Order: sequence, then C-alpha cells, then structure tokens
Amino acid sequence: MKIGMFESFITGHWFSSDAKRIWSDVATLQAWLAVEAALARAQAELGIIPADAAKIIAQNADARQFDLERLSRDIAFAQHPLVPVLHQFEELCGEPAAGFIHWGATTQNIFDTASSLQMLETHQLLVGHLDRAIAAFGQLALAHQATVMPGRTHGQHALPMTFGFKLAGWIDELDRDRDRLQQRLASSFVACLGGAIGTFAAMGDAGRRVEARMAEQLGLQPAGLPMRASYDRVSDYISALGLLAGTAQKIAQDVVFMQRTEIGEVAEAFHMGKVGSSTMAQKRNPSTALLLTSLARMLRARLPPALEAMVRMDEGDSSATNVTDTLLPEIAIIATSIAETLSTLAQGLVVYPEAMRRNLDLSNGLIASEAVMMRLTKLMGRHEAHQLLYEAAQRAQSDGVPFLASISELPRFAKHELPQDLAQALDASAYVGESVAITVETVARVTGCS
Repeated sequence: MKIGMFESFITGHWFSSDAKRIWSDVATLQAWLAVEAALARAQAELGIIPADAAKIIAQNADARQFDLERLSRDIAFAQHPLVPVLHQFEELCGEPAAGFIHWGATTQNIFDTASSLQMLETHQLLVGHLDRAIAAFGQLALAHQATVMPGRTHGQHALPMTFGFKLAGWIDELDRDRDRLQQRLASSFVACLGGAIGTFAAMGDAGRRVEARMAEQLGLQPAGLPMRASYDRVSDYISALGLLAGTAQKIAQDVVFMQRTEIGEVAEAFHMGKVGSSTMAQKRNPSTALLLTSLARMLRARLPPALEAMVRMDEGDSSATNVTDTLLPEIAIIATSIAETLSTLAQGLVVYPEAMRRNLDLSNGLIASEAVMMRLTKLMGRHEAHQLLYEAAQRAQSDGVPFLASISELPRFAKHELPQDLAQALDASAYVGESVAITVETVARVTGCS
C-alpha cells in the first residue's frame, strides 16, 4: 500500500522521480553501506584492520543482498535503525571480516556521511534543472529584449520596461541562488567519523587520518571536528534552498498574474487533454506555476523544524536527529522538484507581445508621467513639475480625460503653449531606460549567450 505525497497516485507526479530514487530506502541503505565500505578501506590502508577484511566488507556492501522485509521487522523490534543492518551485513561478510565492520564508528557517523553522498547527487540533479531553467529564460529574454510592457508596482502601472528586462531580473536572482548553493555544498555535506561523541576515542590519533581518507574515497571533505551535536553546516545549505524556493515562487506568481484573462501577457505550455476544471470547459489554468508555488510553500514550511533541530542536547540527541533524518530527504526531493518544475515552466512559456502593448496603452499615457516630469524640469524645478503632473494625472484618472489634455488645461499652461516635444515624452516605448542593455548584459554574464 502506497501512502504519502511522494508515492500517491494523486500527487506522486508532482515530485522528481530521480530525486525520489536517490532518497529511496534501497538507495539510502546503499549509501550507508558505501560509507561502511569506505571506512573499512581507509582503516585497512592505515593498518588498523586487515586488508582482506576490508576487501570482503566492500564486496558485500550491496543493498541488493539484504532482506528489506526482515530489516523492517528487526528495526521496529530493536528500535534502532542501523544495528539490524549491521547484523545482516555481518552475516553476509562472515568471520573474521564481520568483526571489523563499523570499527570505531557510531550510527550518526554513518547516517550523516551517507546523507552527504545523497545530497551531493541531489545537488547535481537540482542544478541541472536550474541550468535549463536559466537557459530557457535567457533565450526568451534575448528574443524579447525590446518587447515593451508595463512595469508594475503594487499591482499598478509604474513605468514602461521590456519583457526581457523582467526576465533578466529572474535570471540574475536564480544565478545568485545557484551560486549560493554551490558555495555551500562542499562545506555543508562532509564525511563525519569521530565515534560515539566525536573524540575519535576508539581509533586514537589515527582517527582523523581515517576520516580524511574515508572522505577522499567518497569525494567529500572531512569534518575535522565531527561534533554530533552540530548541524549548522547542513542548515546553511537548507537555508539556501529556502531562498531558491522564494525566487521560484516569485516567478510563478508573476506568471499566474500575467496569465490572468484580463492581462493575457504570457501563458504556460498547454496541450490538448490538459484540464483546468471539471465543470468549466474553457479553463486553461496556470497549473505548472501554481504547482511551483505549492512546492515552494512545502519546502519553506520544513525549514523551521530543520533549523530548530540544530539545538541538540549534550554531545548527541536523537530527538533532533530523528527530525533531520526525516526532513532532509523530504527537503531534498521537494527542492529538486522545484527546480524541475521551474525548468518545465520556463521551457514552455508563451509570450503575447500584442497584449503587452495593449496593456501599456490602457492608461492613455499616464505610465509615462515620469518622462513628462523630467521633460518639464527643463522649465521648472522637479518638485513643481511633479505637483503639476500629480494634479493632471489624478484628474485624468478621475474624470477620464486624456493625460495630455489634462496637462494642457492646467493653469500653468493657460497662457503658454506646451513644450513641442511633450507628446513625444508620452510615448511609453521611448522610456524604457537601460532595459535592453541590462537584459543583454545579464544574459551574456549568466549564460554566455548574446
């Protein structure tokens, strides 16, 4: 029986199948065994355990040889997640190799190091999706570097800009998210040994050398000081995932807004058979963007308990590790699903320049009020120009008067003709500032394309 959002026939498709594979029970068991094998090899290289024993341990570090149903029963009975695994491992290896398994280690050493291996693989998967999303947005930005649209603040028209400029903002922030994750990865997911409380007591002065060699074999950095009560390193990376979720949700909500029937500036990909409603046949809901928002909320909701679990009693505290052992796979799967869904959204986004132009013209020139103000500053101070245009703009909106007519009827211009180039200043397309240049520069810097 399948229970839970990752496997449900209703919601399972929301989540990255590759990420779910990385964090499956079998893959997790395999990661534990890989750490045990690397530990044995490192100890053998330093003469701590026999080389033949390490070879046998490595040969049998294969999750396919384990009885998972028996493991499930034994773990429930023992109320310990690793000891029943070690018992089966010992049976597979036989004597005398069985006596050298898990030499000088404790369960959290194995679990934390295995999680590092899984997060390393997850990170590569996540960044691959993020790369594709950024590349797709970059292509769109270049194609629409000069496509003029309304820039909005607080849901209202603010100034004209280009759609490429909007996309450049998304690209720039996603690039920072990607860099942030990359910078934190190696130092957040390390190989931890140290034994019962992190002092290397069981291996003495050889312990740190064993950790370093084990780390090298696994492609990780050694923890150095593997204090079991410390979780700040992982929390640092998790927090960076939370920032990525915020960026993704912002993009998703922009798409939802721009796909509104009344706006119609973009739309996510559609195919026949994609259904928006069981009753309203016309609906084309932005379901990918809405899913992206949902996933971002799910991830951020898991950050507080993950950060809270940094607070651990003494030198080991299973009340905290139980939380993170459960949360980390969920966070990893959801984060990868965010990047994958973002990539899907980006690669299927459809743009409607004519709707952008239509919306730009809705205010009859009001969106270019700053351009007019800057033109009038040649005749008066900026403060006076702003006040005049404030009066004209508010009348234009309240009475439905064209903006230029409202300006011309101001007392200031009763005896003076309007500047001849004032009408030109109301052309929104001519007031997009550095939109095009910034777009081109951002895409070139982040993606290498121009």
